[in-house]
This record gives sequence, C-alpha cells and structure tokens, in this order.
Amino acid sequence: MTRHIGGRPQTGEEVWARMMRYAGMWSLLGMGFWAVEERASGEFIGEVGVMDARRDITPPFLNEPEVGWSLQPAWQGQGFALEAVAAAIDWAERTVDPPMLVCMISPGNTPSMRLAGKLGFRERLRTSYRDEPTVQFERPPMMRQIHA
Repeated sequence: MTRHIGGRPQTGEEVWARMMRYAGMWSLLGMGFWAVEERASGEFIGEVGVMDARRDITPPFLNEPEVGWSLQPAWQGQGFALEAVAAAIDWAERTVDPPMLVCMISPGNTPSMRLAGKLGFRERLRTSYRDEPTVQFERPPMMRQIHA
C-alpha cells in the first residue's frame, strides 16, 4: 500500500499530523476523509475522502476537490474501494458541488488507475509530485449524468 503513497510507512508523528489534518479539513472546509470499515466485522480496512490539499504540483488543482483512497492490501480487489469511492464522489457532488473532481495516482498503481476509470475519471496529464512521477486525473461534471 505504501509503495504508491509516499514509498515508505509513515512514522507515528506523520500519522498524527495526518489525523490532525483530516480533522482540520472537516472543521475548516466541510470536507475530508472517512474511515472505511468492513460491515460484518467493523474492521478498519482503509480510508476514502475528498480534500483540498493545496498541493505544490504543476499544474495545481485550483478549486477542484481531490478524491483520495487507500485500502489495506488484504481488502483490495474485492469491490470495497469501488463502493467507498463512489459514495465519496456522490457525497461531494451533492454537498460541495465542485466544477471538477480530480485525483492523482502513481503511474505504477494500475488497480487505482482502473478504479478511477470505472468512476469516470480521465487522464489529464502526467507530471511529478515531490520528485516522483504521478498522473493527474479529472472527472468532469457531465459524468454525473452518466454514472447517476
């Protein structure tokens, strides 16, 4: 899982900062991340959300909320991500009403690229973020009618 998101496990300090950032996004921007749990067991399997990360990336995401997801490896490939990300997109389009939704994915993360395609995201361009290659995707508003 970490191979495509930062390349290494986060330290305790980094996890704490991420949790504070998540809480702050909800408080300040009215959007953020949710924990994803398996219904039957209640086990935490990942996180999904919509954010304004203000990333230092070219081109920047301007007023385009970014959708993000990450599931633990044992839960990948079973449809959980599709269900959770689709719910986050639906929430964002009903609540935030963005002009465009975006996401960025490591070019080696084929499963996430496939998922993005299933959810109406199309490749915008290939660039880099923090000196690592990345692919920007966008989901135009017209996708709302197609996937509704």
